[in-house]
Amino acid sequence: MSTPHHLTDLTGTPFLAVTLLAAVLAVLVPLAVWGRVRGPRAVRAGVRLGMVVVAQVSAVLVVFVAVNDQYGLYDSWGDLLGTESHVAAAPDLGADGTGGRDISAAPRVRQAFSPVTGDPDIGPGLRLTHLKGALSGAEGEVYVWLPPQYGEAKYKNTDFPVVELLAGYPGSARDWWGNLDVQTQLEPMMEHGEVTPFILVSPRTTLLPGKDTGCANVPGTVNADTWLSVDVRKMVTDTFRARKDADGWAVAGFSAGAHCAAKLAIEHPDRYRAAIGFSGYNDPAAEPDSIAAHDARLRRTTNPLWILTHARRPPRTSLYLTGEPKDGYDDGLALQRAAQPPTRVTVLPSTGGHRVTVWRPLVPAAFRWLSGVVGGPMGAESSTGKVKASQSGATPVSATGSSRA
Repeated sequence: MSTPHHLTDLTGTPFLAVTLLAAVLAVLVPLAVWGRVRGPRAVRAGVRLGMVVVAQVSAVLVVFVAVNDQYGLYDSWGDLLGTESHVAAAPDLGADGTGGRDISAAPRVRQAFSPVTGDPDIGPGLRLTHLKGALSGAEGEVYVWLPPQYGEAKYKNTDFPVVELLAGYPGSARDWWGNLDVQTQLEPMMEHGEVTPFILVSPRTTLLPGKDTGCANVPGTVNADTWLSVDVRKMVTDTFRARKDADGWAVAGFSAGAHCAAKLAIEHPDRYRAAIGFSGYNDPAAEPDSIAAHDARLRRTTNPLWILTHARRPPRTSLYLTGEPKDGYDDGLALQRAAQPPTRVTVLPSTGGHRVTVWRPLVPAAFRWLSGVVGGPMGAESSTGKVKASQSGATPVSATGSSRA
């Protein structure tokens, strides 16, 4: 079964084409009937005013849809209107986000995926599923792209490393594909051996209407951390030939997603060996809609710099951070100054502003760096062990071997 792009979807060429056609008609129809309007003067004036208003609204709508399509701000009408929650429950899962459970002993989560078709904006090879997080209580779409080597016979018993791709806020799980062209940039590089053949995974990060989760766990509100670092991770390792050890996992993000990537990698070195962040920030209050921005304790404890400086021991993880002064670069330098081995932080300046057109060309260099940090494909028999508990004494979160695609 395929997943087509519908005319009513907020993102994609079809809806943009419909709104553009409506805007053109909103101009042409008044030109054709302006002098034919009949009735008393007040009626004629009202009808003509209404046509002008419709034309203006249509023009504004075209601009909004074009900008939304380019930047992936809102993925659905529910996201735009602030009426759609992706949280069914948010139990208290403790400091490590597992609720004290051994995730490796949990039932397998072998998910069915459909190929994404009819959406030329996000490129080829994507598959999509809707995941209900068994532990986090969150749910949403998850896109997966498999590297070209995945289907080759000589790799049939091989597990591949994984990179989780996180969007900004507001944002869509489509953004890395539609705006940063991640798979179309990396596929030829993987084929030529320039970068490691990674499985790329892009889960929904906007889980609450009108709020940025900051990838945090907040009992009673949302378990965004567990959704990303446990539920999505387990689904991928249960469904695909994916490595389960932390050396085979990384997380990447831009803007609010970069904040999340740094937070997850520093907080969970038992789950991620590295993070890439484009134009991120440390203080969650940099995003006014963050659920942590207005809570002093959350604002402190979800700050990657605070997590790093208060870790029981320096986490074994590596960060690759870019940005301009006051837009990611300074915060990256703060992390770099605070880092002690084995934590490693690479910070590079960028120019051009806070936009996808700046981040898109940064992808190849970032993934070249990542290829030197995260392990490559591994024989399945070597990738079935449990991940070590986190430095805070967390329960292992990786699943043991299973029959996978």
